Amino acid sequence: MNDVELKLSEIIAPSFYSLHKKIKSHLHTHYWLKGGRGSTKSSFAAIEIILGIMKDKEANACALRKVKDTLKDSVYEQLWWAIEMLGVESYWSRSLSPLSLTYLLTGQKILFRGADKPKKIKSIKFAKGYCKYIWYEELDEFNGIEEIRLINQSLLRGGSEFIVFYSYNPPKSAVNWVNAESLLTNPDRLVHHSDYLSVPRSWLGDQFILEAEHLSQVNPTAYEHEYLGVVTGTGGEVFGNVQIRPISDDEIDDFENVRRGLDFGYAIDPFVYTVVEYNRKYKRLYIYFEIYKAGLSNRQAFELMHAENEYNDLIMADSAEPKSIDELCQYGLQVIGVKKGADSVNFGVKWLQDLEAIVIDDGRCPHTAREFINYELEKDANGNYKAKFPDKNNHTIDAVRYAENEEWIDYSNAVACLPGTTGGHGKPDFDDDDEDDESAKVRFWTL
Repeated sequence: MNDVELKLSEIIAPSFYSLHKKIKSHLHTHYWLKGGRGSTKSSFAAIEIILGIMKDKEANACALRKVKDTLKDSVYEQLWWAIEMLGVESYWSRSLSPLSLTYLLTGQKILFRGADKPKKIKSIKFAKGYCKYIWYEELDEFNGIEEIRLINQSLLRGGSEFIVFYSYNPPKSAVNWVNAESLLTNPDRLVHHSDYLSVPRSWLGDQFILEAEHLSQVNPTAYEHEYLGVVTGTGGEVFGNVQIRPISDDEIDDFENVRRGLDFGYAIDPFVYTVVEYNRKYKRLYIYFEIYKAGLSNRQAFELMHAENEYNDLIMADSAEPKSIDELCQYGLQVIGVKKGADSVNFGVKWLQDLEAIVIDDGRCPHTAREFINYELEKDANGNYKAKFPDKNNHTIDAVRYAENEEWIDYSNAVACLPGTTGGHGKPDFDDDDEDDESAKVRFWTL
């Protein structure tokens, strides 16, 4: 075989130069390629797969779409385009039944599968080598990260090195599973964003540019989403101020306003205990510890909380469980049941929304990160968003509200004093409806 010499700039857009080097250096396994129309992310994935197979005689690939019938006109043709761009089509053969591409010098293959039935992907076998490359095209069409994990568990076997590409246009909604997952930290994953602005104009054509520029004038939001790949939102997202990142031990050592909150589990609902720090000067909330478990006895819960809370600092808890609060106090914890009322959820969530940032360490608090990212207003029968915040899938959010009970009550009182705050926006009533409810009492026990 004669060497084929090509300049990187002739086949890969500038926005992918550094990514190509990282892949070449094997810095990560999972590469999430997100961006708008014309960003050439799919072209880049195809070129990397063809180059990688031709350089590694043990490497094979599997390209996937959610629906099998879409394979031929998308990933299959995209990979053959990459072969032609590289000028190596004489070394590859095409097959339509079954759909495959074969590197003739070694017999290495690229197979194509639909994920209509993910469990069937377990049957993929290669006569030579292993599946080094996996490509998920239009990732947002898949059913969720659990489905992706199931497929990866079947394919990422038998080799020492793997590269997985996930290409997609980010959906509008911030709480779509793809957008939410891309925010979570993973040292073996790199999320790369690209758009058409870094692609040579001649690659896209004048008409493409004209269409993009026209949309930018008549509908800027649609332009940002479709061409720039921006998550513009649907209007139902509750927390647009969440930041997902590691919170270091050094940061935690400097925290001075630490609070603890507790939401009791019920039946299948989890028991949630959270530890947070609130920086009043910058209005930033840091969430860096969680216990999130279903089926815990109060004794087991005590042991877990006591292990974290070595100085026995005060814990603000859901007042709906006075007997559990008493039991935890008898074990030696200081626990207070916070008062709740019709407006408590509303004002607590609004206080959280008004913060400059809610910083969550998803390595330490994975469930908290997912709940805050995915919390969204519900729609009514007419497709309009309801004004009330939903009371489900918010266990960690409740625990955080309890932890910062004093802060958001001060906030709610300040709101009530503003001009024009009448009716439902007036001063909230946080007293329990039942005056005899023991949960309204302050209960704590000191060692």
